[in-house]
Amino acid sequence: MKQKLLSWGLVKYELRNLIGNPFIVFFGFVFPILMSVLLSVTTTKQVPETVRSQVITSLFITMSMIGPLAIILIGYAVNYSQELENDIPLRMKLFGFRERSILLAKMMAQLIGVTVALLIYTIVDFILLDIQTPTLTSALCLIISLYILSAVLFILAHGIATLFRKFGPTYAVTMILYFFILILTGMMGITVDQMPKVLNYIAKALPMTYISNDYVDFWQGGSYNFVPFIQSLLLLAAVSGIVLIVSLRRNRRTS
Repeated sequence: MKQKLLSWGLVKYELRNLIGNPFIVFFGFVFPILMSVLLSVTTTKQVPETVRSQVITSLFITMSMIGPLAIILIGYAVNYSQELENDIPLRMKLFGFRERSILLAKMMAQLIGVTVALLIYTIVDFILLDIQTPTLTSALCLIISLYILSAVLFILAHGIATLFRKFGPTYAVTMILYFFILILTGMMGITVDQMPKVLNYIAKALPMTYISNDYVDFWQGGSYNFVPFIQSLLLLAAVSGIVLIVSLRRNRRTS
């Protein structure tokens, strides 16, 4: 049988799977907007008027990471675990779809979903909130950072789903990781400095922490030390790669 290559039809199929998940629609597209608006209203009541815009901007940058986390880390992992549980990848192989083509289609669909979510989030927040206008360099750096982070999360989510191959354990692990990251990196209103030392060290090992806490100073052309962010991103990529490799080897032994 002739193998089928990557096509737009395959990507559209994956996009339908993405949009068909109510969790992804709410937590990936709606929840970041709700969080940024609500926290902006409650937080700015306690700060002087002179720094109000900077605080709102910091919240906007922080909440921009919720979309990729929800869409990819939880949404994709859960969807793919259900596919594995029902042997859908195996069936697609029998119909001539290459494994590489399927994987590329999934990644493209996830990145398209993240792009749409970020566009909606940015447009709505800039309309509703008093956000500082960024420099072109800082805006591009944030966009690139979010896409690289999304790619790393895709590897992690794929590895977790492949490791467990069932909806229940995959959902539990990714949901725990999701809220663990949200709390540690300041997305739930708790700053890194307020945490115990052990959690503080863990938070500093996550790239989301440096986007959430430090990036606002770079937003309008200030200085920013990218070294800690890059180091933590490489660490997360290494951990994600290890999870994926372990899951693939375990899957081969099981097969």
